Amino acid sequence: MAASSVAASELLQNMNKHISILYPKASYVIRRISTSRQRSDSQPQLRVKSAPQQLVGVVGLEVHAQINSNTKLFSGSSVRFSAPPNSLVSPFDASLPGTLPVLNTRCVEAAVMTALALNCTINRTSLFDRKHYFYADLPAGYQITQQRRPIAVDGFLDYSFLGGKKRNQVIKRTVSIKQIQLEQDSGKSLHDNLRSQTLIDLNRAGVGLMELVMEPDMSCGEEAAAAVGELQRILQTLGTCQGNMSEGQLRVDANVSVHEPGEPLGIRTEVKNINSIRYLAKAIDYEIQRQIAVLQRGGTVQSQTRAFDSKSGETVPMRDKEGLQDYRFMPEPNLPPLIVYEDNASLPTGIDACQVVVVQAIREALPELPAVKRERLVQTYGLLPEHSLTLVNEDGLVEYFEEVLKATKKEPRKVIGWVTNELVGHLKQQDMSVSQSPIAPSALAELLELQETGHISSSAARRVFQEMWRSPGKTALQIIREQDLGLVSDTAQLHNICQEVLDSHPDEVNAIRGGNKKVLNKLMGLVQRETKGRADPVLVRKIIQEKTS
Repeated sequence: MAASSVAASELLQNMNKHISILYPKASYVIRRISTSRQRSDSQPQLRVKSAPQQLVGVVGLEVHAQINSNTKLFSGSSVRFSAPPNSLVSPFDASLPGTLPVLNTRCVEAAVMTALALNCTINRTSLFDRKHYFYADLPAGYQITQQRRPIAVDGFLDYSFLGGKKRNQVIKRTVSIKQIQLEQDSGKSLHDNLRSQTLIDLNRAGVGLMELVMEPDMSCGEEAAAAVGELQRILQTLGTCQGNMSEGQLRVDANVSVHEPGEPLGIRTEVKNINSIRYLAKAIDYEIQRQIAVLQRGGTVQSQTRAFDSKSGETVPMRDKEGLQDYRFMPEPNLPPLIVYEDNASLPTGIDACQVVVVQAIREALPELPAVKRERLVQTYGLLPEHSLTLVNEDGLVEYFEEVLKATKKEPRKVIGWVTNELVGHLKQQDMSVSQSPIAPSALAELLELQETGHISSSAARRVFQEMWRSPGKTALQIIREQDLGLVSDTAQLHNICQEVLDSHPDEVNAIRGGNKKVLNKLMGLVQRETKGRADPVLVRKIIQEKTS
């Protein structure tokens, strides 16, 4: 056996020598065979299996934003949430024969303004198409959209969120915007399970939408949620979409897949119609973990459309997407190309600027966007980036903060702590918005001014704040007088209280005299407890230091 093994080894070496000249890759195979044969003739070797690289998520989003317009995209019907069923339906919305679309200029202006805010290229000429599919709430059997040439392309959205171990580090990301297209919404199917029937409400049919397609540049639910949150704030700032997700004004579809870094993207699933930023993050993170678990079991991710069940926190399959659906796109014959103009100088002779969409005029009317506002807060008031992020992310909080600053001499960095900690903390506890705060900016400014001028201590000020929250009709000064929370101004009284505390804690006194200065804070806290937080901490520290020196 030994002789035959040696002969076989020589034969393999000769083959490898000749083959390597013509087929370099084949010689690698021969070397592997030869090596394995040599190992088999010697003592058994352990086979070390290389660990696979960690799978990571890949997320792209499709966002449908309802345009803030009084009327629909192609008809004069009003747009109103919660109107009686089928009360806002024109003949065109119902797709009655002989009706024709008339484009709503307001919707075009909203799309251009949104595209400019998202750094997109505006197509001076865009086209409308028919997308055919058959649902009961789509009476025409097709949707008018922009498939071939949308109104805007190639933009990007910068967004930030708080991350890191302590959740206080500002993390910045960018997601590319593939395109923004105008399209009409469908109606709504109302399922009556008791009577086993489905009713159709066409109030929403024909409402103008902007579909924003985000490239798969995100990796988890937190990033996707932050991107959609920033988009929501931009749309609300522009006034192009109210962004109320609970009313369906902002609906998100998430395309989710997993892969090893450096490898091709995996098979994706689509999680449809997520109507909450919090649910968006949960749905994406669950779907990423579900796909990873499938692959680790040796399975294959199925191309599916899925829905998010908010009660179970899981995504559930709706339908398979094995084959590409044929929407039979075709040019919309009843709408001419949509043309927008760069400036008044580019307008054809005889056309009034009020009758068309002029990009330059819209660009000049852009308001201060959230990212610009955050930078202004940092530069103007010396705030930390994480503070500016918190202020801008809460609707109405920037205005509240600046109103407080106008009425107090307290430094902005001291005011920000009260606004982001005390005020926002109380608002979140009771699920209230800034506009619902029982403490007005002027009332908070009065409290802070009393603290700044030495009338009350910081701990007493927090007690006053809590009482103001419970009793909105009372001012800070009233509460201070009623509860006797003013600072103890009698120096002799403070000396006596401090001495009593020191006499009852000899170990702590000896520790301070031995060089342990940290114990001083404990004694100060005991003095504050005796005075119910009314002692001036600077004066208390000075007295204790004098008595323990």
